[in-house]
Amino acid sequence: MALIVGVIASSLILLGLSPYLSGTEASVVVFAGAASAPVLQEAAQSFEEKHGVRVELRLGGSGNVLSAMRISKSGDLFVPGSPEYLSLAAKQGVVNLTEGHVTILAYLVPAIIVQKGNPKNITSLEDLARPGITVGIGDPESVCVGLYAKELLERNGLWEKVSRNIIVYAQSCDATAALIVNRAVDAVIGWHVFQSWTPEKADIVWIEPGRIPKIAYIAGAVSTFTTHRPTAEAFLDFLASKDMQTVWSKYGYFATVQDAKAHAPYAEVPSLEELS
Repeated sequence: MALIVGVIASSLILLGLSPYLSGTEASVVVFAGAASAPVLQEAAQSFEEKHGVRVELRLGGSGNVLSAMRISKSGDLFVPGSPEYLSLAAKQGVVNLTEGHVTILAYLVPAIIVQKGNPKNITSLEDLARPGITVGIGDPESVCVGLYAKELLERNGLWEKVSRNIIVYAQSCDATAALIVNRAVDAVIGWHVFQSWTPEKADIVWIEPGRIPKIAYIAGAVSTFTTHRPTAEAFLDFLASKDMQTVWSKYGYFATVQDAKAHAPYAEVPSLEELS
């Protein structure tokens, strides 16, 4: 009886996967903030190897990729780096948060990322305002981590002082992280995972827990423009699967809000319901 139940269950799973296992859909197009770039790149390759469906990634600043998606009216999934851009996508009709397929995948905490060994001895937000210190952040107008960096400094009364030392406003999360790798600045205010992306070239300076106003999360939503809904939903479920949880962890992402709140216990975390 157990064998029969197992066979039936397997058959039902295969029937559910048949839209993309059949090879009738050439690809799934994912517009995503670069905050999840390393995980999405690995997931895309793994999904294609397992199911024969190519995943095309359109990575960049969350605001920029959302604009491209809205203007072109294309794409199967939207995976921004923060809930603010998911809410904006819902207001613009790119995703439907009440009736669509939406899943939180990982959590992000703002942190100061410095060059390996911390040669400028940066230990706090105040140090970013010291004379001679060069700072980079994401563009607050189009990059989620830049939006969070500016709000963090404003809430702590430091925007005016630190902004004098900001010499680069990067156009995506990966471009922000690369400022440290390329030694273009002494420090960036970025996501904590930036250090895990290149641990041999970067160190992390955690911000005092009580000073972080918000925690971000990466969530995926099926687009209203999708022409491959079953496949898009399947890839989103794959990103949230147990197999992929180890990949998220490998790159330093927090799996739960409780893990993230260990570094920011008083931070705000909007629910998906609040975004719609």
